[in-house]
Amino acid sequence: MAEGGGGARRRAPALLEAARARYESLHISDDVFGESGPDSGGNPFYSTSAASRSSSAASSDDDEHERPGPPPCVPAAAAAAPEPEEEEEEEEEEDGSGWSAALRDRPPPRFEDTGGRRSTTEPRRPGSLTLWIRVSEFARFVRRVVQSEAGPLVVCPTRKMPPSASAMDFFQLFVPDNMLKNMVVQTNLYARKFQERFGSDGAWADVTLAEMKAFLGYMVSTSISHCESVLSIWSGGFYSNRGLAGVMSQARFEKILKYFHVVAFRSSQATHGLYKVQPFLDALQSSFDAAFRPSQTQVLHEPLIDEDPVFIATCTERELRKRKKRKFSLWVRQCSATGFIVQIYVHLKEGMGPDGLDALKNKPQLHGAVARNLCRNAAGKNYIVFTGPSITSLALFEEFEKQGIYCCGLLSSQKSDCTGLPRSMLASPATPPARGQHRIRTKGSMSLICWYNKGHFRFLTNAYSPLQHGAIIKRRSGGVPCPLAVEAFAAHLSYICRYDDKYSKYFISHKPNKTWQQVFWFAVSIAINNAYILYKLSDAYHVQRYSRAQFGERLVRELLGLEDASPTP
Repeated sequence: MAEGGGGARRRAPALLEAARARYESLHISDDVFGESGPDSGGNPFYSTSAASRSSSAASSDDDEHERPGPPPCVPAAAAAAPEPEEEEEEEEEEDGSGWSAALRDRPPPRFEDTGGRRSTTEPRRPGSLTLWIRVSEFARFVRRVVQSEAGPLVVCPTRKMPPSASAMDFFQLFVPDNMLKNMVVQTNLYARKFQERFGSDGAWADVTLAEMKAFLGYMVSTSISHCESVLSIWSGGFYSNRGLAGVMSQARFEKILKYFHVVAFRSSQATHGLYKVQPFLDALQSSFDAAFRPSQTQVLHEPLIDEDPVFIATCTERELRKRKKRKFSLWVRQCSATGFIVQIYVHLKEGMGPDGLDALKNKPQLHGAVARNLCRNAAGKNYIVFTGPSITSLALFEEFEKQGIYCCGLLSSQKSDCTGLPRSMLASPATPPARGQHRIRTKGSMSLICWYNKGHFRFLTNAYSPLQHGAIIKRRSGGVPCPLAVEAFAAHLSYICRYDDKYSKYFISHKPNKTWQQVFWFAVSIAINNAYILYKLSDAYHVQRYSRAQFGERLVRELLGLEDASPTP
């Protein structure tokens, strides 16, 4: 036994070195969420489309409750599944379109926005080891080694916050006092004009900055208590909170809620329905760009902003019928290494012209317009963007490559624009191949992958070499070999599943009827979550380790003036 233990100790340095190379080859930073909780359903192919999610659900393993064994190491060449013999006899090109069965190695795109950080884009050697271990467990496995010996893989914040920084300090990186003062001015202006038209309101007095902060604090508190009615704070029921209710009377809160505005009146330049919140969204976007530099790998998707399931479960059918459906769709570009949302884009269902959401649901090419808006500030940095089926298309990926943006996306014959792709790769063979087998066709830097795992999955990418291999780990059946692009897609999209599982439940629960107010509160929720991510990356987290719920509670108390939240020097 002692000899076996010594052998394990001798193998440890080589195992950790292989782990570090593996860690860097996928460009995955460590999980900064730091909270316990299950992943989303065990399905590695998370998608922005409900239809594509259901179509890929067949690939999830049924044995979710068995714990995986220790991670063995196998050569990467062994993980690669050979292509069927009949595929080797195909012609070099199909239909004269330029797609070829000849595979050529290509280096990964070099990250051009390191900002003084250690680059993580060194290509993996073909003979390097592949660790058969789930990505989330792998991240925890190498976290101590990577961070203690080589420093953090990605240093994302652009401003170093002091260890004494409060929750309010991080929140005001995105929503500073000048934004709140503008809300004060616009709210008072709207109240004055409203009373000029409909009669004076003797109970109204101009709102102050302190009251506006308290007003926001009450709204943010609904994300912690998961209570949709903010007025429950002053009630005597389960959601009442005497400690918060004493800061402002319910009558005063309702008056501010009645007149609250970010932009009081339409300007001559306003041309869309979000004019009352667009200046706030623009300022928020600028603060996101100034406070954070994302990692190379990012994801375009729709965050989970549905109703709280506990609340829905308690609603009667009549109450659900009375509730108005959301009139907008929120899309984001999100850093897959940290969960930080880099870009926000909002579509109105009743928008004017071809930009309306109803048209986007039926025309995949218009989903490309969403991707172009989300990536308008990403050109020239060699970002790698992961996309769902509704966005993935050959024309869009080629357009992005000319701008220095590389892509990896899941394809669907129903949801994707398949123009320019070989038909033989989109059709499923009559006899299903063995799990892990794949076919690859290339055209220039683009690779089209058809991989089988209890169903056919197709990927389009220009970010990963078609000759590099990996594995998808199943709890009971072990590893399923796959091309590196497939493994990278599953790994990075799993971070977004975790974001939805853990952070979307902390979105502000208040649901106003006005669309611009719904967008505003969702944007504030995203700002709070981004603030928490920066807090997790700062020295302040090592002083006091708050969970997401505790961070929200601290922010509420500081907004209400119940805690000292003076600005740090």
